[in-house]
Amino acid sequence: MKMSLAQRVLLSMVFVLIFLVMLVLKLDSKIHWNWFLIFLPVWTFDTILIFMLVVKMAGRCKPGYDPRHDEHNLKRRLWYLMALLLKLAFCLTLCSRLERLTDVWLSVVCIPLWVLLGGALVELGYSVFHYRRD
Repeated sequence: MKMSLAQRVLLSMVFVLIFLVMLVLKLDSKIHWNWFLIFLPVWTFDTILIFMLVVKMAGRCKPGYDPRHDEHNLKRRLWYLMALLLKLAFCLTLCSRLERLTDVWLSVVCIPLWVLLGGALVELGYSVFHYRRD
C-alpha cells in the first residue's frame, strides 16, 4: 500500500492534533488521565512508521533483488529506525518520570533525545557535504 504525500501529511497532522488536544487538556487539569494515555497518539503514529519501515526493509529479501544499488538507502532506513526507537525511548522515560514511576534526573531522561539530535546533525552534515565518487 502506497500513500500519497497528501495522505501522509494529513495522517501526521491528525495524530499531532489529537496529541496536542490531549496534552492541553491534561495541562489545564480538565482530564486526569495517565501520561502514557496522553502520549498514545505519538506511539500509535511511531508504530505505524516502524511497521512501514520494516516492511520496506524486508523488501530486500525478495528474489531477484540487486543490493548494489540500494546500499546507501538501507543505511538511511536503519538510521530512521534507530531515530524512531530513540524517540520512543525518550517518550517512555519522560512519561515514567511524569508519572513518578522512576526517580531519575531530567538530564538522564533527555539522553535519548540528545543522541537523536546529535545523529540528526550528523545526517544533515553528511547529506549536505557528501559528494559522490562516480
